[in-house]
Amino acid sequence: MGLTDLALRNEVEQFYYEEAASLDEKRFHDWLDYFSDDAHYWLPIRRTRTVDQMDQEFTGPDEMAYFDDDKAMLEMRVRKLDTGYSWSEDPPSRTRHLITNIRIIEEKETKTKGSDKVDGEYTVETNFILYRTRLNSEEDMWVGVRRDQIRRDGDSFKIADRKIFLDQTVILSKNLSNFF
Repeated sequence: MGLTDLALRNEVEQFYYEEAASLDEKRFHDWLDYFSDDAHYWLPIRRTRTVDQMDQEFTGPDEMAYFDDDKAMLEMRVRKLDTGYSWSEDPPSRTRHLITNIRIIEEKETKTKGSDKVDGEYTVETNFILYRTRLNSEEDMWVGVRRDQIRRDGDSFKIADRKIFLDQTVILSKNLSNFF
């Protein structure tokens, strides 16, 4: 791995760590800035299947999903938190997002004509644990993998597409009001 690869890897890792911090610190408007205007945020439903049916383990893009949001819907969810009328978040949850195994799966780099500037789009896979506690005794934990398409945006990145795949097939929490 060359120095350029290490620098990119570090930059991508820091991007994800800062994104997680914005969620845990309840800076939801800052979190929205991590997404491109054309972003898609999708959490399909996982089903238990036999070995010969593993290609049907998750619902497809045209089927039911826990989340199938664009940026406008994410903004609406954040604005609802601002109103104080989001009963599932009053009092607010306390969360901890643990992001690990950050891997750049694919790179598509384009060099701007007549410049040394390199723009890039990357497929990045991250494992996560999202721990949430609420009220005095509610505790929830979600574990899974995210597959993101991120784009170079100036000195940082924007998430253009996020696919969230939970390891759980049954969600035991009372609501899904948090962000992954």
